[in-house]
Amino acid sequence: MQPRLAPLAPSDALLLFERTRARTDRLAAPLSPEDMMLQSMEDASPAKWHLAHTTWFFEEFILRPRLPTYVSPDDRFAFLFNSYYVQAGPRHARDKRGLVSRPGGEAVRAYRTHVEDALADLMSASRDDADEIAGLVELGCHHEMQHQELLVTDLLHGLSHNPLLPVYREPEPLPVTSEVPLTWTKHDEGLVEIGHDGGGFAYDCEGPRHRTYLTPYEIADRPVTNREWIAFMEDGGYGDARHWLMEGHAVALREGWAHPLYWWQQDDTWWTYTLRGPQPVALDAPVVHVSYYEAEAYARWADARLPTEAEHEIAFETDPIQGNFLDDGPLRPLPGRAIWGDVWEWTASPFTPYPGFRAPEGALGEYNGKFMVNQMVLRGGSCATPRDQMRTSYRTFFYPHQRWQMMGLRLARDL
Repeated sequence: MQPRLAPLAPSDALLLFERTRARTDRLAAPLSPEDMMLQSMEDASPAKWHLAHTTWFFEEFILRPRLPTYVSPDDRFAFLFNSYYVQAGPRHARDKRGLVSRPGGEAVRAYRTHVEDALADLMSASRDDADEIAGLVELGCHHEMQHQELLVTDLLHGLSHNPLLPVYREPEPLPVTSEVPLTWTKHDEGLVEIGHDGGGFAYDCEGPRHRTYLTPYEIADRPVTNREWIAFMEDGGYGDARHWLMEGHAVALREGWAHPLYWWQQDDTWWTYTLRGPQPVALDAPVVHVSYYEAEAYARWADARLPTEAEHEIAFETDPIQGNFLDDGPLRPLPGRAIWGDVWEWTASPFTPYPGFRAPEGALGEYNGKFMVNQMVLRGGSCATPRDQMRTSYRTFFYPHQRWQMMGLRLARDL
């Protein structure tokens, strides 16, 4: 967690906590007990686990250290619902989370209520460490927002394996659109500063703020659309090794990739599975569920490239953070010329530490630092990202073969 120029007031932290927990409850409300247990692959976790893990986070890092009288409903939850925090103790195997049928959903909800009540009491008390607790609560809320995004994308992946193609949220027609022209904005060379400036919340990996040099470039004013992606497919883009990194082409062949995840063709029309059920592919919406390897191949095919994360941050640092986020409800990308939201945009930058980065001491220092290898940075947020979480310096990261998240791309070119 990065320091604030002005600490979040305890009363504001409590409001953020209540708002964040309520959003999680709303996301889980439509799910059956069977839905809550789905784990379709090792990268995904059951919704029930997300609810419990985010609760354990507040218990482990705030209540236990700060409230000596706190008693957990079940000390074994620490083993079941820890994720990867080695210093916090042993953990249940990640790929077997979907096998934990007990505690059941009602017990997990009771656990959430127990922790929420204890934390509310702690934050309402007059304490010398109230500001420190508020900072930890803010971190816990942003951690839970990340899991809200994972909850819906993991659920989408799980439901996609059901031949009945069930609906999480009722279908909603998209507006009739016409093709959005692709335009570019030029940026001069020069020494620039990127990274979090210290005002407001940020994760440790977003700093320190530092200087980097950019050569002249131009960046597209919108993400790549489904219409454009279909042209890549029809031109044999998936099968033409000239456009692909060698490793990416090997993965594509091994996995049988010929289109984005969740797509299929029926009567000459491309369809996709969404959280609103099966729908025709919206030609003018941003393409989504493509890996870094696919995005990089498309950029080469289009005689362009992916932007670096520094180019992306500088290009849009003054644009207000408005767009299609989780709070807005579509749960799928929408047509238009959006800067933020809709799809996370792959960059050409590996997820590595910024100059001068040092992970914090203790278990919380494991939050980001130990993942800084073999992953690529994405920028901009998506239709599954809570709006509360977004800021211009926010960098998320995934492995280059992964595509179950709301992943798309925006093009850049050298000048």
